[in-house]
Amino acid sequence: MTNKKLALVTCYFQPNYGSQLQAYATQLLFDKMKVENVTICIDGLQSEINKAKYRYFLSRIWDINTVKDKWATVKKMTAIYTKGKEYRDSMALRKEMFKSFSQTKFHISEVYNSKQELANAAHEYAAFIVGSDQLWLPSNIEANYYTLNFVPDNVPKIALATSFGIARLPKRQAQKAAKFLKRLDFCSVRELSGQKIVKELTGREIPVVCDPTILFAAEEWDGITKKEHFVKEPYLFCYFLGNNPEQRDFVKRFKEKTGYKIVQLQHCDEYIKSDVGFPDYTPYNVGPAEFVQLIRDAEYVFTDSFHSSVFSLLYGKRFFTFRRYNNDGIVSTNGRLYSLLSLVGLEERLLKADEDVEKCMLMQIDYIKIHRKLETLREFTKQYIKEALFQSGFLESCRKNTIFIPLHASS
Repeated sequence: MTNKKLALVTCYFQPNYGSQLQAYATQLLFDKMKVENVTICIDGLQSEINKAKYRYFLSRIWDINTVKDKWATVKKMTAIYTKGKEYRDSMALRKEMFKSFSQTKFHISEVYNSKQELANAAHEYAAFIVGSDQLWLPSNIEANYYTLNFVPDNVPKIALATSFGIARLPKRQAQKAAKFLKRLDFCSVRELSGQKIVKELTGREIPVVCDPTILFAAEEWDGITKKEHFVKEPYLFCYFLGNNPEQRDFVKRFKEKTGYKIVQLQHCDEYIKSDVGFPDYTPYNVGPAEFVQLIRDAEYVFTDSFHSSVFSLLYGKRFFTFRRYNNDGIVSTNGRLYSLLSLVGLEERLLKADEDVEKCMLMQIDYIKIHRKLETLREFTKQYIKEALFQSGFLESCRKNTIFIPLHASS
């Protein structure tokens, strides 16, 4: 085994529950494999990346779908200055929880002040691994960091469960993706739609593997949570990122039937005025670990989030998932929800919000069957990464103790 470390290119710094948890799970995977790794520090590269993203969004300023998608960010930023001290303090507290998690849970590399400086140091690492999350969105392709284009040809490049986030790429980004995808020594994606994109752009047959958060069962995730309940009474947990009032109305009807209080994490992606007064409890001292804890202890989970759905599955919860977007247009990320639920055969958990509450309460989930499916996908993913590291010359002895599932096997 080489003495060099793996370089992980992840979105560990983003103040988003799914982003930080999948980045942590990626690191945990290699820690448990006893493979030395570091997560590449974003601090010195952030300005360069952001400038490229800004140029991309300016080029799309006349595209109505892009404007609608980014309007949420504008609303969130504006709210900081217009909604008063209590709101500012609440958002600052949540931001501090994310900052604490990123500073204490990750093995962070030294600071690189540009992608060129990182490229010059690339040979100090055994391989670069990019993933998971929506790192190949069009804006990220333009930013040209998660593409691994800065990594020299002779340094192994591996994509682990990376997501395009959308079902199809615009023409310009598709052309760029075709080039960087061909440079990857090993490529895997998180969704069936991503598998289709790679096939169309490169002709490559690649596997669909699971999001890193799925690699660990609930008992292992308990390692980052506290045993005591965050909320002391039975509750309905809501984590909605989209602004869809009909979904909140569905939860209200559920509350009427169950008598349980509503706990909601508010204003995560945007400020949503109609959410004010909707829940009974609105905690802000919630970082990634507390997020997992809130799902773990909930009676029911209601969400339009991929990772909230994932942790509901891992913890065997009664949950309902809703579409964040009303259509599957160019900026829609509904595809990952479809893919996740289809992988475990729970398509009926994807609701429109006009369903009969009593009928929904009667819906059953066979978690013995579901967790068997997750374990199969989990093992398939682990075999993929071991094979990639072996063929990259990193794990020279892993085959002595491992029986490999063929990488082309159905996931």
